[in-house]
Amino acid sequence: MKKIYKVITLAVVFVFLTTYSPNALNVFPQKKKFLFKIQNIEITNNHLIDKKRIRKKLSKINNKSIIFIKRNDIERSLESIEFLEKIEVKKKYPNKIIVKIYETKPIAILFKSNNKYLIDSSSNLIPYSKNFSAYDLPNIFGDGAEKDFIIFYNQLKNNNFIIKEIENFYYFQIGRWDLQLFDNKTIKFPSNKIEKAIQQSVKLLNHKNFKNYNIIDLRMHGKIVAE
Repeated sequence: MKKIYKVITLAVVFVFLTTYSPNALNVFPQKKKFLFKIQNIEITNNHLIDKKRIRKKLSKINNKSIIFIKRNDIERSLESIEFLEKIEVKKKYPNKIIVKIYETKPIAILFKSNNKYLIDSSSNLIPYSKNFSAYDLPNIFGDGAEKDFIIFYNQLKNNNFIIKEIENFYYFQIGRWDLQLFDNKTIKFPSNKIEKAIQQSVKLLNHKNFKNYNIIDLRMHGKIVAE
């Protein structure tokens, strides 16, 4: 029984020390103090998202007790950051938190206003990073391309177009696309009935009679122009 009372007493003292504040008793008007205050936040596994931006978002948990910080608290602080898919949080007592970042994968490089951006499958943009130069990503050119790109990209995927064969996407403001493939073929799509044109292009690219053509023009419905 003595051991049980001792454990209970230690638990009560521990909770008191980690949550006690003189303000709660209206004794002295001073700041709340915590045991095991967070003094070090380590960010790992980030490649695209700037650590400084993450640290700024997490600044409000500094000096709070590590005991009461939950993963949800950190997730809410970071939820507005683009390219963030999920996080893992580990507590390293007495005062360190390790946040492991998992980023969404970019699917293309967008050229816009003389700048380069990475774009993901949710149309999020982030400044281009050399950390992803090893990825064989297609390029996107054309004013306003980012508005329609994901729709067109998904249409290509849903109709079994082989994305990895695409070197460049060219967008025209009338609402249509050209594709330049790595084998130097160019496919010109119309501004409407795009899915039908995509399905047709997949068949043509697999047809032996079109292997030697560099341009396949599908802009006129019901007519194929090959050069």
